[in-house]
Amino acid sequence: MRFVAIPTDVVRAYQAGGADANGQAPERMVSDGGGYPCRHCLALIPEGAGVLVLAHRPFPAPQPYAEVGPIFLCADPCEAGGGEVGGGEDLPAMLTSPDYIVRGYGADDRIVYGTGGVIPTGGIAARAEALFSDPRVSYVHVRSARNNCFQCRIES
Repeated sequence: MRFVAIPTDVVRAYQAGGADANGQAPERMVSDGGGYPCRHCLALIPEGAGVLVLAHRPFPAPQPYAEVGPIFLCADPCEAGGGEVGGGEDLPAMLTSPDYIVRGYGADDRIVYGTGGVIPTGGIAARAEALFSDPRVSYVHVRSARNNCFQCRIES
């Protein structure tokens, strides 16, 4: 099992000012150190560093289950969390909230009903492993339990 960041080519396009899922250029701000999780390096963006705020759809194409929501990215190029190939096995450093939504998706990129739940952060890996035992689940999303914002993807 591995935690997978948003692909680098997608991130570099956003960092270059490319349009987000709403067709808008990413907004720019400066981190106050208050917990801006970068969905590429999978770390918190440090105080004083540039932050991009944009709408992202972590799915290959629009469809009714392809949720679009706000995310943060480092404004300057950063390395993909877990490395470029395969992602990382360790819980990403950016997951600092007490709990998250963990939900399974099928090969058709649609929610697998009955798989979602709010899980304590320390239990995310175990919950994902349990979801992967269901043959309908192709991958898992970790999302904010408060705002439903996409955090990262988990693959088996």
